[in-house]
This record gives sequence, C-alpha cells and structure tokens, in this order.
Amino acid sequence: MELSQHPLIEKLRSLQLPLSDFVVAGSGPLLAHGLRYDVGDLDVVARGTAWKLVLDLDDPVLAPSGHGQMVLLFDGAIEVFDRWLPDGKSPDELIADAEIIEGIPFCSLRDVLDWKMRSDRRKDRSDIELIKDHLRKR
Repeated sequence: MELSQHPLIEKLRSLQLPLSDFVVAGSGPLLAHGLRYDVGDLDVVARGTAWKLVLDLDDPVLAPSGHGQMVLLFDGAIEVFDRWLPDGKSPDELIADAEIIEGIPFCSLRDVLDWKMRSDRRKDRSDIELIKDHLRKR
C-alpha cells in the first residue's frame, strides 16, 4: 500500500492543515519510510493556523505526557499536540527539521530514534531496532 492510500494519511489530509504549521511525529515517520504499516494512530504536532483549525474541531485535553494539550480527532486516530515531549525540541524546531514525504512533513527518523531510546518503553524496542537498521543501510 502506498503511503497516500493509508487510512490515517487520508484522514490527516482531509484536515487540510497548512503544511508549514505541523509535523507528523511518534511512529508516523516509520510508516512514511515503510518500516511499519500497522500504526494505530498518527501523532501530529501543530502550531499557529494548524493548531487553531484543530481547536475549531474539538476541545483540547491534557496530553498524556502532562506536557501541553492535545486534540483527539477521528475517534483518536489522529492526535494533535500543541507541543511534543518534555525536554524535546519545540514545535518550531520539529517543523523546521521535518522531512517532506509525499507532500507531508514528518519528523526525522533520528529524532524518533532519540525519543524512543529516551523513553525506554518495551513497546518501542522493536521500532528502535528497525530505525537503527534502516539508518545503517542508508
């Protein structure tokens, strides 16, 4: 399946967020690079106009990290955050460093690797190995 045909990407595109004001984070970059296809949701970091558009769709709630706010869209299939992880890059930095893949800004795999290694969650260990292997081959 091509990235543009993935149901989560179709939902994201339907929001028509300005490309200069968001970036796909979390495991979304693994989907974009073809490393995983079974991504359960997309984590999006938004600022400016993109964040304002999302606020028009639903009320924000506290992010699970306790750092910032998030808006759940499409029954949680798209989670839009006003900032990413504590002690991480700002939304402006994440967006500036984004890789554009099929017209969508994604966080770099190096950033994803850094977050997943710092979080040290059991569920991230296979992703860490996938990313390391991918980066070695490049």
